[in-house]
Amino acid sequence: MKIQFYIPVLLLLFGCQSKHGNNLKSITNTNNSSSDSYFINMYKDTIPKIVKSDAEWKKVLSTQEFYVLRQKGTERAFTGDLLEVKTEGIFTCRGCGLPLFGTQHKFDSGTGWPSFFNVLDKSCITEDTDFDLGYPRTELTCSKCGGHLGHVFKDGPKPTGLRYCINAISLDYIKTEN
Repeated sequence: MKIQFYIPVLLLLFGCQSKHGNNLKSITNTNNSSSDSYFINMYKDTIPKIVKSDAEWKKVLSTQEFYVLRQKGTERAFTGDLLEVKTEGIFTCRGCGLPLFGTQHKFDSGTGWPSFFNVLDKSCITEDTDFDLGYPRTELTCSKCGGHLGHVFKDGPKPTGLRYCINAISLDYIKTEN
């Protein structure tokens, strides 16, 4: 089956629950606006955001996963288990299962981290600017759980010219090929 069939199904299935259990809390907003407690994906589905304490995240993530996803760390280059994946499939957020990337957008950047030139649904990834290295970079986080994914750079291949440089430990992989 083609990957395009799986995207809406996965967004429906994983958009509202986590592989780490159903003890999810919604964000409470003190100004009576609920716009911070959800986001709307490309299919116009309302996806509730996940908020957990560090203690709750530590119960469901390994030490390294917690370091990268919750503390905005970076795994060492060429150590990720998803670097060589080439079969048709979907990469989801390891923190919450939200579909983020497809293998049809994956390419070998030579950097040591899985790289993609596009995303499945731009609303599923939140961009922010960080200055951790002393200069501005565009940081990427999961729109559902806020997990740190990596960064996007403007040195990728056509057609987008973008390189989504993602920590493999921030992702899970679901094979969709028969």
